[in-house]
Amino acid sequence: MPKNSLNVSLKGADDIFSTEESRQEQQREQVQRIPIGELFPFKNHPFKVLDDESMQRTVESVEQYGVLSPLIARPRPEGGYEIISGHRRQHAAQLAGLDALPVIVRNMDDDAAVLLMVDSNLQRENILPSERAFAYKMKLEAIERTVGRPKNVGQVVPDYFGKRSTEVVAEGTGESYKQVQRFIRLTNLIPELLDMVDEKKIAFNPAVELSYLDESQQRDFLEAMNDTQNAPSLSQAQRLKKLAQEGHFSYDVAFAVMGEEKKDELDKVVIKNDTLRKYFPRSYTPKQMEDTIIKLLDQWQRKQQRQNER
Repeated sequence: MPKNSLNVSLKGADDIFSTEESRQEQQREQVQRIPIGELFPFKNHPFKVLDDESMQRTVESVEQYGVLSPLIARPRPEGGYEIISGHRRQHAAQLAGLDALPVIVRNMDDDAAVLLMVDSNLQRENILPSERAFAYKMKLEAIERTVGRPKNVGQVVPDYFGKRSTEVVAEGTGESYKQVQRFIRLTNLIPELLDMVDEKKIAFNPAVELSYLDESQQRDFLEAMNDTQNAPSLSQAQRLKKLAQEGHFSYDVAFAVMGEEKKDELDKVVIKNDTLRKYFPRSYTPKQMEDTIIKLLDQWQRKQQRQNER
């Protein structure tokens, strides 16, 4: 074999190994330090970033240790980076006065970014019903776009392992696909009613039934609810839904239904969580609070019995 032929062969092998090494290096994710001003929230991000006690604890941790877990972001066409995971860390870092954050940059299309954004945030401990509702809806739509399905909630799609689209959304959440459907129904509520669900002024199951009312009917219901100062029971919400479907819904009808006295309210005592919290350490769980209250009531009852026996 001619010498120059051998040299060409060896050079080609070097190029192959060099290319493979650089390819592996490119695939290896690198943590970058990115100025905080170049990080922007995910479009239509459904999870709220609140300046509450949890955020204050996060700020204190960031001030002491920095941001230990990198954010995940993707480049924006207009410049900067769109946060996929780490909105709370970014806000805490802003409050703590940090200039730059550790970030893993990934090139992802819209649907892949939505799926990662939703799944990473659903791992949080406390998630509001409205956050879960819009997160499930965004994930459902992303999945359906990805596999080219029609956008009918719960429709059986045989070309995706025989699963309903909401079954795919439910995987790993601890929810059934029917519960996912019910959460997604909440996205049909007007903002005022959805806020009341987050604030526990309206229970989840009645809220699902009310989501079948159109916007005008929901506003009539809201006015009737405020005028009667009553929250809807499940049976009331179901009746209002049926009346709306039959074309018999109006403010007067909603007022009459909401003005009814509920049997379960005659023997129920409700103490607001805010009222109880001032008597217990912040670390107490609801179960610990309940056990303590029962123990104190038992002591009070025994004291009353001793006084009556004198």
